[in-house]
Amino acid sequence: MSLALRVPAELSARVPAEQRGPGLDRDDVRLLVSRGCAVSHHAFAELPRLLRAGDLLVVNTSPTLAAAVDGWIGHTRVVVHFSTHGDDGRWAVELREPDGRGATRARAGGPAGAVVGLAGGGRLVLEGPLSGRGERLWWARPSDPDVVGLLRRHGRPIRYSYTERDQPLSVYQTVFALPSPDGAGSAEMPSAARPFTARLVAELVSRGVQFAPVTLHTGVASAEVHEPPYPERFSVPEASARLINAVRAGDGLVVAVGTTAVRAVESAAGPDGVVRAAGGWTDLVVTPERGVRVVDGLLTGLHEPEASHLLMLEAVAGRASVGRAYEEALRERYLWHEFGDVHLLLREEAAHAGRCSGN
Repeated sequence: MSLALRVPAELSARVPAEQRGPGLDRDDVRLLVSRGCAVSHHAFAELPRLLRAGDLLVVNTSPTLAAAVDGWIGHTRVVVHFSTHGDDGRWAVELREPDGRGATRARAGGPAGAVVGLAGGGRLVLEGPLSGRGERLWWARPSDPDVVGLLRRHGRPIRYSYTERDQPLSVYQTVFALPSPDGAGSAEMPSAARPFTARLVAELVSRGVQFAPVTLHTGVASAEVHEPPYPERFSVPEASARLINAVRAGDGLVVAVGTTAVRAVESAAGPDGVVRAAGGWTDLVVTPERGVRVVDGLLTGLHEPEASHLLMLEAVAGRASVGRAYEEALRERYLWHEFGDVHLLLREEAAHAGRCSGN
């Protein structure tokens, strides 16, 4: 799915909500709600009153890594984005060029055999593209297997050019992030959960909304070419699987917080829609043709009109509903990207809605 829309540059959220003015917090963003054809506008802090007792939020506990490290190929500066740790010790990485303003721009990957010097004295040897889909991500073998330590000492959060300045890693952690025993995490923040605060979570719980934690360590997004996601590590624990199934057996809604949570829970669902404890690698790409088996709704940020994630949104809510919502988001000047506003989509059956006329 690609939307025939253009997002003006001024609608890119350049700083986090809490830095836009005194007294603001993470949850001081707007919430666009799509209920089938109907669209309504809210503050994110209203979420507890939009859900019901017995509804369930599926949240991703993956912490964000400081996954950008300065490097050199010969005398040429590069920035290495560490994406995914392979089973054989290699890392999938994206090499990018510094843009002179603190962010980066795309560059060609490779070549095979190239040696990348890293901050701190380590190095990477590029071995080959991650897949036949393109040469953006490459497998690379580090000279020191302790890449997590390298990121801790010399890394910084991945930042794209629409943001105003570097931010500390804490800005990129969600309230649900938990440290992994092996130091694993996400190359980029599972940003749909960023507006949640401890206060808002407490209010949701007090109103009878439940939470099911899952984990999916997301890799580096394709900011320029909008490729579908590559295989990623995930885990759905037994307790969460049971809770999801119990809510589905009742009259509550299962709402995934972020596309990563959708990918994780749908990867653990059988054709019968029953979720079972699962973990490992998932290569699932949720499309309208595949559909969703578990989730009734999705809470997510606003995506670029060409983004591959829009196929997942269409699978959840329907093409017409997504198109209507994005037209409204542009008209009402919602903010895009990881520090921006949030969109709650409900499945057409869940919202008791039909087709959207005029789309």
